[in-house]
Amino acid sequence: MPANEVICSGMIDRIGLETSNLTYVTNTTKLEETLPIANHKIGLEKIAKLLMDEIVGVIKSTDEIEAVGHRVVHGGSAFSNTVIITSEVKDKIRQLFDLAPLHNPANLEGINVAEEIFNSAIQVAVFDTAFHQTIPIVAHKYALPNSLLTENKIRVYGFHGTSHKYVSENAIHYLKQNSINKGSKIITIHLGNGCSMTAIKDGKSIDHTLGFGPMNGLIMGTRSGDVDQSVIFYLVNSLGYTLDEVNTMLQKQSGMLGLTGYSDLRDVEANAAKGNVDCQLALDMNAYRIKKHIGSYTAVLNGLDAIVFTAGIGENSSYIRKLVCTDMDYFGIELDDSKNEIRSNEIREINTPDSKTKILVIPTNEEIEIANQVFELLTN
Repeated sequence: MPANEVICSGMIDRIGLETSNLTYVTNTTKLEETLPIANHKIGLEKIAKLLMDEIVGVIKSTDEIEAVGHRVVHGGSAFSNTVIITSEVKDKIRQLFDLAPLHNPANLEGINVAEEIFNSAIQVAVFDTAFHQTIPIVAHKYALPNSLLTENKIRVYGFHGTSHKYVSENAIHYLKQNSINKGSKIITIHLGNGCSMTAIKDGKSIDHTLGFGPMNGLIMGTRSGDVDQSVIFYLVNSLGYTLDEVNTMLQKQSGMLGLTGYSDLRDVEANAAKGNVDCQLALDMNAYRIKKHIGSYTAVLNGLDAIVFTAGIGENSSYIRKLVCTDMDYFGIELDDSKNEIRSNEIREINTPDSKTKILVIPTNEEIEIANQVFELLTN
């Protein structure tokens, strides 16, 4: 930094499965391995060993690392900016476990492990909720007793902000570079194991599908997305579920997993192609929910200049993009099927020349966004 020169990159996905994927890339090496990674702690320890490996490593000592940036999903009302991690910050992250049970515990575990491994580095937290602090009260306030907002801070917080910020800024820059003077009305669609959409006007988040916690809105890998609240009362009062069981169901047993038995969309698509009716229906439901939010956010924005697909599914699933963009010509969304099938790591248009709305695929880069925010914090 500040040149954004990447000397090493990588990823571990499918954590918790026997078939976790590890990728480790340097200027001279690319390692890919399938192995069981039971949890985030084991994953981070594996990464640290690779970084210092005698043959493929890029550092000789952890002392070479001056700062470690951590993505933290939920910052609640306590954090609207990137911060240096202290014991008080960790306590606040811990207090928010109930609001992001799939993420904040793992985020804190990553911080604790990083403090042990990179013990001379400054640890910095970048909050996914920060980008959405610009959502106006008309959109972030729930129709509940006023005291629940003023005293208990119950409101829409929004998530995946690091990704939405990065791709929206890149989308605006791309549109201007290509002599498109518009670009103030954008919908970013982050599709991964967790999914969300943001309405962005003049570079600011004004509405978002995720709310108080990262569970509502779109259908996700294991999370339900929107459900009628009456279902929860029915499950508890009539079917005998405990609140803990309902929480576990909505967080970890629903979404694509509940609909198909598979949480990974790659598995869902593969089985749908083989004729699995449940998998095909789940894909259709997924796209239908995205379409509904495109419609509502176009109304909120009073127009639409571009939609942006990003994250693992958004960048790589041409089929989901096709399902979403089919029969959307009323909104000026017209997909070019051949462009949609092209794979690339660069920003690309996949709309027809006549499409009034640009359809962009922009690879997200939360790592660069986190690095930039960490560098800015520590040098200003």
